[in-house]
Amino acid sequence: MKRVLTILSLAVLLSACKDFKEGYKDGYNQAKEEAEANNEIETEADTKSKVKLYALDGGTVKVNMLELFSQDTTYTGQTKTFADAFYIIEHPKGRLLWDAGLGEGLVGQEPFTTPDGAFTVSRKDSVVSQLAQLNLTPRDFDFIAVSHTHFDHTGSASKFADAIWLVQETEYDFITSEEQKKGDNYKAIAALTKVEKLKGDFDVFGDGTVVIKSMPGHTPGHQVLFLKLENAGNILLTGDLYHFQENRDSKGVPSFNYDVDMTLKSMEAFENFAKENNADVYIQHSTDDFNRLPKYPKYLD
Repeated sequence: MKRVLTILSLAVLLSACKDFKEGYKDGYNQAKEEAEANNEIETEADTKSKVKLYALDGGTVKVNMLELFSQDTTYTGQTKTFADAFYIIEHPKGRLLWDAGLGEGLVGQEPFTTPDGAFTVSRKDSVVSQLAQLNLTPRDFDFIAVSHTHFDHTGSASKFADAIWLVQETEYDFITSEEQKKGDNYKAIAALTKVEKLKGDFDVFGDGTVVIKSMPGHTPGHQVLFLKLENAGNILLTGDLYHFQENRDSKGVPSFNYDVDMTLKSMEAFENFAKENNADVYIQHSTDDFNRLPKYPKYLD
């Protein structure tokens, strides 16, 4: 009888141990799943917090004929000085250069006025010199994207030939056409042979924090850049969709834009997107907006 009781006690004990073990296992698995879920959330937040934006000086453009930036006589006789920044976007998965400023041949030279007298351009420092202050070289960049292929946005582009050029297919076809190959705009990007052609919006790192938005009109494949920064909120860099604040307020379209109707549609899409995402707009040629951004070695995050 004593032996039977012992066996029964042992069976009950084993059953209890099994139940405890199963319960522990279930609890462990649940805790593990919760931890993994929390870790995923933390990882996404951590990724977002690590996206940084640096603004660097790509030169200065003095517009001597501001009337070029309207479809009529608005601004006739006026002049305006434009900033010409380029930007570094650092992400845990890689590094992107956005725009490339004026030509590097201007560094150390007297300001140069274009033959038609419309613009006087100058550049104080090279991209290599400025990158060095961040302990970077052009080879440290995974991607380069320019808002469009005008001379004041592609000046240093050739130095980033090791990076993948993210360009709208329409812009690529335009700038590599036989007609464009005869001009200086093509020469600035000719060295960029690692090309990823885009057909619309493009999420650069796949997590929604760095997104190229297609906004054609200024040129066939003009694009802007949307950034999600944890501390600074959402940012929109305009490219040349707008050139200065009054230009944005009045939806003024420069006389030299590729397509007026296309530009106006892009402006509407841009404003709707900015509103929906509560984005802070930085007009890239605005000296006021350029001065709002912290300069190296500081960054906006």
